[in-house]
Amino acid sequence: MNSTSSSDVILKVENLNMTYSVSQYGSGSSLRDFFIDALRSPYRFVFKKKDELKILSDISFEFRKGDRIGIIGVNGVGKTTLCRCITEMITPTSGTVTINGDVRSIFNSAIGINGELTGRENAHLLAKLLFQKLTKSELMSVVSEAIEFSEINEFIDVPIKHYSKGMRTRLSLSVISSLPTDLLILDEVLDGADQFFREKISRRMFDIINRSGVVVLVSHGAEEIEQICNRVLLLNDGKILFDGNVKKGLAVYKHLGRKYEQ
Repeated sequence: MNSTSSSDVILKVENLNMTYSVSQYGSGSSLRDFFIDALRSPYRFVFKKKDELKILSDISFEFRKGDRIGIIGVNGVGKTTLCRCITEMITPTSGTVTINGDVRSIFNSAIGINGELTGRENAHLLAKLLFQKLTKSELMSVVSEAIEFSEINEFIDVPIKHYSKGMRTRLSLSVISSLPTDLLILDEVLDGADQFFREKISRRMFDIINRSGVVVLVSHGAEEIEQICNRVLLLNDGKILFDGNVKKGLAVYKHLGRKYEQ
């Protein structure tokens, strides 16, 4: 990842493309057919044109400090793939991603969970993963505060495999939302939280969002987008269909959704 010269620009994406090769075996052929085809005509097998699946096409944008961007679009248009490219979890086929500052991405509230460890032990592991620049004493402070906030109480020293889904989500989100960052990417992170805790964690998330440099929110919830975001990026067919005003973007998205329903 490169660094930017302008302190105001936190994230810059230029001409990003993501294409997956669809192999013969992956398209439904059996493993036996795969080898028979290779043995029958090795030259044609090696040099034949592979099918390709275009996920993202020529994506470019800049996010500046203070931007709160909602990334929206129907399922399968590349929202999560784009976020994973930004965080270097996957490498794009072409294009560049430039970040000025620290990035924290949260794609699943169950990230890093080990069922055999206690809630306290899992909280420590997750904190180490997310907040790598903190000292040991700072990590201890973050974990202690997150455990208290989660209201897991006496269950905190019980193996997490005995937790309900709601309890696991409570603990994870409490740690995840402990500190702000320069670039915060949230992908449907509140899924799984019970209604009472959802309201409590939402207030905490708003505080972290307000204190972070740039926030990217992937969500299907129009109300959530309107509450948090000052800009919308709408993806369709792997391209940016709209980038701008939240209300206009949601209106375009709603109209697009009707087309898919027909």
